Amino acid sequence: MAYLELEGVSKGYGEASKRSEVLHDVDLSIDEGEFVAIVGFSGSGKTTLISLIAGLIDPDEGELRLAGRKIEGPGPERGVVFQNYSLLPWLTVRGNVMLAIKKLHRDKSRAEQIALADHYIDMVGLSAAALKRPAELSGGMRQRVSVARGLATDPGLLLLDEPLSALDALTRATLQDEIEGIWQRDRKTVVLITNDVDEAILLADRIIPLKPGPRATLGPSFPVPLARPRDRTAINHDPEFKKIRNEVTKYLLHVSGSEANATRGGLVKLPDLEPLDLRKPRARYM
Repeated sequence: MAYLELEGVSKGYGEASKRSEVLHDVDLSIDEGEFVAIVGFSGSGKTTLISLIAGLIDPDEGELRLAGRKIEGPGPERGVVFQNYSLLPWLTVRGNVMLAIKKLHRDKSRAEQIALADHYIDMVGLSAAALKRPAELSGGMRQRVSVARGLATDPGLLLLDEPLSALDALTRATLQDEIEGIWQRDRKTVVLITNDVDEAILLADRIIPLKPGPRATLGPSFPVPLARPRDRTAINHDPEFKKIRNEVTKYLLHVSGSEANATRGGLVKLPDLEPLDLRKPRARYM
C-alpha cells in the first residue's frame, strides 16, 4: 500500500457560471520515503494540490489517504513549508520553531521543548541566529526557519510549496543542498512543488508534471535514477541529467501548447496597426 494516495481528486472555486475547476480527477501514489517533485507552470493548481494534501482545504470529489487513513484536515504527521515564510515577526527564530513543538509536545518541560527547537534550528544551520527576530534575517535565513518549523513536528510527510522560488540563485542552491541533506538523514516522504525542472532533477526520485489548468491533472511520471548525493557541478555534464531535463521540458511545452508555436518559428500574429503621422492633427481625448 502506498504511503500517500490521491484517488479521483477534483477541486474548484466559485459558484454556478463563475465556477472554475482548478484540478480534475487527480490520481497520485507515493511510497514511504520517496522524494517526489511536481512541476508545472504558474497558475496550474500546484498550491491547490499541496493545500489538499496538507488538509487545509477539502476536495469536491475524490479522496486523499495518508498511511491508509483518509485526510480530513491538518495533522502533525504532515509538515508544510510555504513560499512566503509565514513567520510571526514578534517571535525569535526559536520562538517560531517552538510554536509547532508546544502544540505537539505539551507533556514535555520547557527545557525539553527548547532543546528540541534548538535541534532543528541547528539542522538548518541557524544556531547563531536562534534569538534573532525575522526582521533581522535575510530571506534565505527566514526560509531556513520555515524548514526547521516544518521539521519540528517530526512529520512523516514533508510538503514543500515552492519554498525557494523567491530566493537569489546562490541562496537557493545552498538551501537545495540543505533539503537534500535533511532528506538523506531522515528519509522522510517529501512532495516538492516547483516550476524549476533542474531543481526537481537535483532533488527528486521522481518528477510528475501538472498539466495546465483549468481542470488540471497530473501527467506521466519521469523517474530520476541519478546516484546520490548529487553534485550540481558534475550533474550538468551527465548525459542522463540532460536526457531527463529534455524529456520533462518537452512534455511541459507540449501540454502547454508552446511546442506548436515553436514549430511555426515562434512567430506571433500582431494586430493591424497604422503608423502615427505626426503631420496630421491628432484627436483630443477627454
